[in-house]
Amino acid sequence: MLGYIVYVNFFLNNKINRVLQEIASCYSVSLMYKKNDMAFIFVVDDEEDIRELLRYNLIQDGHRVSTFENGSLCLNAVALEKPDLILLDVMMPMMDGIEVCEAIKKNEENEDIIICFLTARSEDYSQIAGLEAGGDDYISKPIKPKVLLSRIHALLRRKTKSDVKDVISHELKINRERYLVEKDGLEIQLPRKEFELLALLTSRPDFVFKREVILEQVWGSEVVVGDRTIDVHIRKLREKIGEHTISTVKGIGYKFNR
Repeated sequence: MLGYIVYVNFFLNNKINRVLQEIASCYSVSLMYKKNDMAFIFVVDDEEDIRELLRYNLIQDGHRVSTFENGSLCLNAVALEKPDLILLDVMMPMMDGIEVCEAIKKNEENEDIIICFLTARSEDYSQIAGLEAGGDDYISKPIKPKVLLSRIHALLRRKTKSDVKDVISHELKINRERYLVEKDGLEIQLPRKEFELLALLTSRPDFVFKREVILEQVWGSEVVVGDRTIDVHIRKLREKIGEHTISTVKGIGYKFNR
């Protein structure tokens, strides 16, 4: 009987050890995935409490974060190491967020940096100016952590795009992997959201994309943006690739003309 008990204990201990090893292996893979999946994010705001709030929630979400109290410090840091995304306050002393965004986007090497502005809920002008300066999106204050993280996830999703097929139409060549656009052999620099909007419209020439479909495909279902955001991006695209290339279908949406 004693020998049987010893054998059973030995058997159970071995089985438990194997299970624990499998769990540890899965946990290790999970950690590895999380590490590889994280983004490097800059938070730029002159209010310390906002910087700390954003920093805490982003770190809890698995990202690497650096914070700066003014635009000048941010620009110096960008020159040393490019982030994946910058959360940039609009209203700051000395150098406001619009000026910081324009300075960053002047360098072609920074074109792939995603810039999301932090604005007061009533700052309509700031929101439009930020998008026109090359920003990708904006988040209204007061900032809710869950909304913040949902918006960040939606903005970072673009990095997983795998469709790299070139699209040629109306003398336009679009390289989806390199985020490049050529018209009549000349390269056109587009902010990322403008590029994604153009890529969507040209994916089905003459097809009318409803506004809600554009919001879903370009900004993501988790992101809440107004019609003004689409209108600003459409206007900027028309200025760069030609007024005749994109038509407005009143009350419905937009289409790219073949």
